[in-house]
Amino acid sequence: MIVCVCHRVSDRDIAVAAASGCPSFESLQDELRVATACGACRECACAVFEESRVEGGSPRARGMAAAVAPLLAV
Repeated sequence: MIVCVCHRVSDRDIAVAAASGCPSFESLQDELRVATACGACRECACAVFEESRVEGGSPRARGMAAAVAPLLAV
């Protein structure tokens, strides 16, 4: 799933960065440019990053649904 439309960053891109040892969301932004343009994806990108770190780099469907639900409610 594409998380950041502005820079075409997917949940898998974020998971790979997390699994590769990316230490913080700010570092992820430097590396992938996620949430650095319009900012609409920041909350979802943060959720995916944190979950990927906890899960060892594998975003789970349930967590992704929880992160995306507020975006779909608009």
